[in-house]
Amino acid sequence: MKEARLFTATRIVAMTIIGVLVTGLIGWAGSADEPRHDDAALRAALEAVVDAGATGAIGLIDAGGNVYTTAVGMARLDQRRSLRVTDQVRAGSITKTVISTIALQLVDEGRLRLDDTVEQWLPDTVPNGVAITIRMLLNHTSGIFDYTADPDWNAAVVTDPHRHWLPQELIAVGTAHPPLFPPGQSLAYSNTGYIVIGLVLKKATGQLVQDLVWQRIVRPLRLDGTFFATSARFRGAPAHGYLPPSLTGDGYLDTSSWHPSLAWTAGALVSTAPDLARFYQALLSGRLLSPALLNEMTRTVTSPDYPGIGLGLGIWSVETRCGTAWGHMGGIPGYKSFALNNRSGTHSAVFIVPTEPDETIGAAFDAAVTTAVCQMLGRESLEASYSAPAS
Repeated sequence: MKEARLFTATRIVAMTIIGVLVTGLIGWAGSADEPRHDDAALRAALEAVVDAGATGAIGLIDAGGNVYTTAVGMARLDQRRSLRVTDQVRAGSITKTVISTIALQLVDEGRLRLDDTVEQWLPDTVPNGVAITIRMLLNHTSGIFDYTADPDWNAAVVTDPHRHWLPQELIAVGTAHPPLFPPGQSLAYSNTGYIVIGLVLKKATGQLVQDLVWQRIVRPLRLDGTFFATSARFRGAPAHGYLPPSLTGDGYLDTSSWHPSLAWTAGALVSTAPDLARFYQALLSGRLLSPALLNEMTRTVTSPDYPGIGLGLGIWSVETRCGTAWGHMGGIPGYKSFALNNRSGTHSAVFIVPTEPDETIGAAFDAAVTTAVCQMLGRESLEASYSAPAS
């Protein structure tokens, strides 16, 4: 069935992006080569992604004050416009770092504790909520089933991609499945857990999530292209997201009007490449959290199921060929992105593709990730330039 095949490839978090990073970056510690900041190499990597079938690609590298930005391809296909570095995109699960930062700010203020249970804040919302803590939700050790893995929910989204989903509906999808393991006993990425966190933030502050994002992140950092989306409308010039013909069985399908409530606090952020770099630089340099809470955020848990990845509180550590990077990856139908940084926040790499990667695009995405992260960390990648196979 065409629709089922379509959305199988477009799960919100699309954890296959971890596989892209693991196979493309991990496995070589590298040597301390002279720093390489090659704008031509970044452009070539992005062009290879477009040659592989993506509608466009955006790259930003800040190698400690030396900033390179490049955009190639088109921002939209029906009314053709060239893609720009400052175009707004749906940032997907990068949203989780923002949501976690707000939660940790509330911990700093004494309004929330990491050891508080879900039951304390949201009685009768999650089975065994008395044993699930805020920390477990933030670092994916709660055991709550990921609602985006539910096939019936996926089918419902494909049938009506413009439907407005309530957070309680998303939680109900996840909790209709048995827990994956007892709370705190293992690791499994869960979008459902971040929907629960969104409701906790509302309960703890009495404010809407979009207002918290504006007041605590967007306004103080002057992130002019960033907001928490509550409708499908963009507020600036958008890069339209697409599913490629290999996944639709037909032409490119524009997903930019799909309702962001299907991701809510797990992935509804809209942002730009420069804004994402600025956010992570502020976070990791200590401008948004106290040293104690930033240390809590970057305390990671690991699992053989996520090789080379450590999951902190809304942030990942990624062991790459060129060193350890910190940040998050984002996936929401039609968009794939990553924002990675060094631990101090002085170096950043942001890479965004407004097209759902199929196998061919994914290979080029892999090579571009390698190029961007290694340049950001001041190392030269061993990866050769990627060339799309002849069709």
